[in-house]
Amino acid sequence: MPTNPPSGLEHVPVAVYACASTAAAVRDGEKRGRHYADARHWHVAGAWSDPDPAVPLAERPGWQAITSALSTGMIRGIIVGSLSHVAADSAQFAGLGVLIRDRGGFLVHAADTLPRRTPGQLQRRRDIADAASGWSPWGHAPQADGP
Repeated sequence: MPTNPPSGLEHVPVAVYACASTAAAVRDGEKRGRHYADARHWHVAGAWSDPDPAVPLAERPGWQAITSALSTGMIRGIIVGSLSHVAADSAQFAGLGVLIRDRGGFLVHAADTLPRRTPGQLQRRRDIADAASGWSPWGHAPQADGP
């Protein structure tokens, strides 16, 4: 019997991890991870970070906390804002993903998932929503009489 609900959606607890030398880069990595999770309707159980990418991954306190949460079943997956937060290249990232998969979890990176905003986009969306609802900023415009 399948354990997934009929809708196919399931509560998936994940952790967001970032490791960078600047606070701004850590915030950006966390923001990307949270956006990635939100887009998939995953629950972010926690966000951990470490300030020094030069420290080996296994020795970072934030990463140790995440692997502990994975081992206890608190989370099922790990989202990183960029490959560089946990690996030197894509091959090393793939290898780390295999190790995490062997522990029953998954590892993904959320690079380039933030929506791109253009000038005036918010106003255009409001105009479209208003038009769809039948509201007009010009009030009730007189209708032309037919022939």
